[in-house]
Amino acid sequence: MELRQLRYFVSLAEELHFGRAAAREHIVQSALSQQIQRLERELGVRLLDRSTHHVALTPAGAVFLVETRQILDHVGRAAQAARNAAASTPTLRVGIIDAGYDTMPQILRQLQDSHHGITIHQVEAGTPEQYRQLADGRLDIAIGHASQAPAEVTAELVRLDPFGVLVPDDHRFAELDAVPVAALADERLLLGEESQTPELNQFVLALCRSAGFTPALYEGTVESSRAAADLVLQHRCVHCVPSSFRSSNRPGTTWRPLTDPATHYPWSLLWHQDNPSAHIAAVLDSARRLAERLEWLPFVAPAAAQEPGEGEPSAVGPSDGPA
Repeated sequence: MELRQLRYFVSLAEELHFGRAAAREHIVQSALSQQIQRLERELGVRLLDRSTHHVALTPAGAVFLVETRQILDHVGRAAQAARNAAASTPTLRVGIIDAGYDTMPQILRQLQDSHHGITIHQVEAGTPEQYRQLADGRLDIAIGHASQAPAEVTAELVRLDPFGVLVPDDHRFAELDAVPVAALADERLLLGEESQTPELNQFVLALCRSAGFTPALYEGTVESSRAAADLVLQHRCVHCVPSSFRSSNRPGTTWRPLTDPATHYPWSLLWHQDNPSAHIAAVLDSARRLAERLEWLPFVAPAAAQEPGEGEPSAVGPSDGPA
């Protein structure tokens, strides 16, 4: 059964005249008659009684007409919806780990300054969930540490973010210009929820191991940057985070960079390798221009050129390459 046969049948049922129905459909009368006969054979019922001078709907044809009109109406609405979607403002679906980090928000502001016609829909999700949504097409692009990216996800490093520790204002670390990583051995460290930030957790643990100790961990975890800052303010723990962590500006807290080694957290844009969207290219272009202007990638060194492997901290400092 073809849509054109349904359309021909409706025209004939409304005109009750083969000549007028054929003219309405812009086909010859014999072609119209053949298509109606094929439709009746496929259905196994007579839809019309016809003679040389008379055409009338059978009871089956009257019932079929009602349903056929509804089918054609649905098809028409579907076609119009598709056309409307094609003509509407394009939507970019962007994954962010936590609204408390400012890298992707800055990139998106840069994008909107240069591409006013793009509507951005932000989805907050942990990196593992971002990978799943990139794979099934629910996200166009995302951001995170790409150490565990699956093979079908492409990554481009856009920022080497100074890594440090968030403490209360009256903590002993607050008096230092920088905190040696080894000094964290005497503190309880707060990690993120494993389902949300496994890469960040592994980064922190690997950094501590590189300094020769296994950290003492705060027993609980958090799912948001605000909750993490609250625990730090309550003197329950310290929190190792990149400088882009917005809650590092929370009143009552102080962020200090880590040193020995001076460490940078790698942020990468992530997208499915088979996604041909022009919007992804626009995001990448905005990120590259922003990275150049804000010197997000200040080191020209192998360690800075690509993501470190799983479990390896990105210990990139001035000695690793020229500024």
